[in-house]
Amino acid sequence: MLSSATKLVRKLPSACRLLRSPLSSSASGGSGGGGGGGGLSFALTAEQQELQGRVAEFIQRVVVPFESDARRGSHGIEESLRDELIALARAEGGLLSSHVAPEWGGLGHDHRTKAVVFEEAGYSLLGPHALNINAPDEGNAHMLQLIGTAAQQERYLRPLGEGAVRSCFCMTEPSPGAGSDPSALRTTARRLPGGRFAISGTKWLITGANGAAFAIVMAQTVGLDGATAEGATMFICPMDTPGIEVTRTLGTLDGSFAGGHCEVQLEGLELGAEDVLGEVGQGFKYAQVRLAPARLTHCFRWLGAARRAHDTALAYACERESFGSRLIDHQGVGFQLADNEMDMHVARLAMWHAAWSLDQGSRGGRESSVAKVLCSEAIYRVVDRSMQVLGGRGLTSDTEVERIFRDVRAFRVYDGTSEVHRMSLARRMSRANVPVAACDNRTAAPSS
Repeated sequence: MLSSATKLVRKLPSACRLLRSPLSSSASGGSGGGGGGGGLSFALTAEQQELQGRVAEFIQRVVVPFESDARRGSHGIEESLRDELIALARAEGGLLSSHVAPEWGGLGHDHRTKAVVFEEAGYSLLGPHALNINAPDEGNAHMLQLIGTAAQQERYLRPLGEGAVRSCFCMTEPSPGAGSDPSALRTTARRLPGGRFAISGTKWLITGANGAAFAIVMAQTVGLDGATAEGATMFICPMDTPGIEVTRTLGTLDGSFAGGHCEVQLEGLELGAEDVLGEVGQGFKYAQVRLAPARLTHCFRWLGAARRAHDTALAYACERESFGSRLIDHQGVGFQLADNEMDMHVARLAMWHAAWSLDQGSRGGRESSVAKVLCSEAIYRVVDRSMQVLGGRGLTSDTEVERIFRDVRAFRVYDGTSEVHRMSLARRMSRANVPVAACDNRTAAPSS
């Protein structure tokens, strides 16, 4: 028996259903869309379809009306709005924290299911807040589940999974510190007698630092002599600890993350061995554990936002007349909307493949890099075209499109710029070192 939410999805125009579920047949005979064994399937399971419908219905009915709320500011939403949205999602049941295991307050979905949930949530920029699946909390929760101690999980992961607190991830630094090149990390954690660490440095562009309950801080560890390098280490630090301070909230193009993007000063900060996340000197390895799925979940969420922009432009083009015809009947407009559909379709296929790879146990480095570049650039094109189709209306706050445009432009920088990911992919190809003779027809033996 289909729920009313699932029926709602099936009543959408066929083009919309296509964009939400690219194909209904199996690519390699795999079963369902989950993370089990077998080949990649494009078919959603009955459970995934039900969940997709429930999330879509909740976003339209409950979340979208809050988009005109005055508590949406230039540095993100106010805590009271986030708390209200999470309470509404909690009351619905079965919607909060898709990425967190049930024992820590979440739903424990695999990556393929998260792809479905996060995209539907992203249809409103407030949706990821409501479902407690926004960055940086989603990535931090993923890492805490994998490498946190039992005590750390109870203290930090449980309230994070339940939506009671927010967090931030302190890695990026102002020049000449770590940015696209993490090896430039300048923040230091000097060993002290008694197993403690003195941490000193400056972090910036730290998303969500204002109002966060705790931070995960990356620092270069040095020995008691202040000189012996021990590698990068991650530390968990409550934000009310003496020695960590948000000194500035940066003015940025985007504005949908709670807590804004901030500069954080670390001076006179002391932390103990119990505050080390994982092992000393393994910080860069753990960062990769966090970054591969975090890149992908950005793709999931912003594809939903791009679909919202496209739907807004499509509705306008179908009703607005110019030069005696509807806008969509002019090739200059209709072709742009057709290009949108193709960009979203291909982006979704790349995302689903990367999600499937992670579900098979792959580290997903290459797949997430490919998806991140392809999706961030395709999503930007979709929103840019949608704004163009809307004309003057697209430049105003009468629709969500101008706000979506500002957010998705930043996506080409977040979690590694497009250029850095392309450089990484090129290096992978270089290391593969395929001999020229293996791919050059000129060296083939003549046919008899």
